Amino acid sequence: MSETIRITVLVENSVHRQGLVAEHGLSFQVQSGEHSLIFDTGQSDLAVINAETLRLPLDRVEALVLSHGHYDHTGGVPAMLEVVPEARVYLHPAAFEKKFSQSSGQSRPVGMSDCVVQAIRCRADGFIETTGRTEIMDGIFATGEIPRVNTYEHTGGAFFLDAEGTRPDPLMDDQALVIDLGRSVVLLLGCAHAGVVNTLDYVRHLTGGKPVSTMIGGLHLGSASEERIQQTIARLRDTQLEMLAPAHCTGWPAMAKLWSAFPEICRPASVGTVFEFKRD
Repeated sequence: MSETIRITVLVENSVHRQGLVAEHGLSFQVQSGEHSLIFDTGQSDLAVINAETLRLPLDRVEALVLSHGHYDHTGGVPAMLEVVPEARVYLHPAAFEKKFSQSSGQSRPVGMSDCVVQAIRCRADGFIETTGRTEIMDGIFATGEIPRVNTYEHTGGAFFLDAEGTRPDPLMDDQALVIDLGRSVVLLLGCAHAGVVNTLDYVRHLTGGKPVSTMIGGLHLGSASEERIQQTIARLRDTQLEMLAPAHCTGWPAMAKLWSAFPEICRPASVGTVFEFKRD
């Protein structure tokens, strides 16, 4: 008997449905039969608020998976853990590091706030480190660290481990969520700081060559060169993608090029969007 996988966008930069609210960030609820998890939490308590508006049963959430340690993906952790205090928390240990971004000579913190770190570290059951492939629930796993193989992808910005900008942040905490449908997989991206192509190649390695039929989330191409965008599009043409839903940090120019290159398979991923899949 097939099982339905339902993915609901709780937080994203855009919204097209009355009663819901958007913010710069990303959060998904993944429902697999009777099991449920949250992938990222946005930057505030908005994931919880939108879930309540959508009447999603957060009390069934068993796991909270963080794609990386940036504020717009982790800020909602305290609010989420108040609702689901027994949920297992999964993240790479490098997510706890101090993180900064530089623009026009100015530095700003972009990592987890102290209250988020405390909410995770003070848990009686602790948290689960995801340095390698980590099973979250049946047929769903976090990739852990993604190897940086090609020469044209990078973290997508001026990210550092110090405010002075002397220690580049390789963002080794960046990871994706993989949902195995049987014959193919669904790939959820937080920001793809490891590179979209690097992530795709690694997921195919982890799944024994299964095709990625759907990719949803942030591709972090906002500051990418035209060359990188075109190389990414060329690589995506070689896949067996049936659906592409670029969101959040993808960047408007890159998003426009992706929709132009793949008009038949591109879909919006604004707050309240629901994606459904059947697992063999």
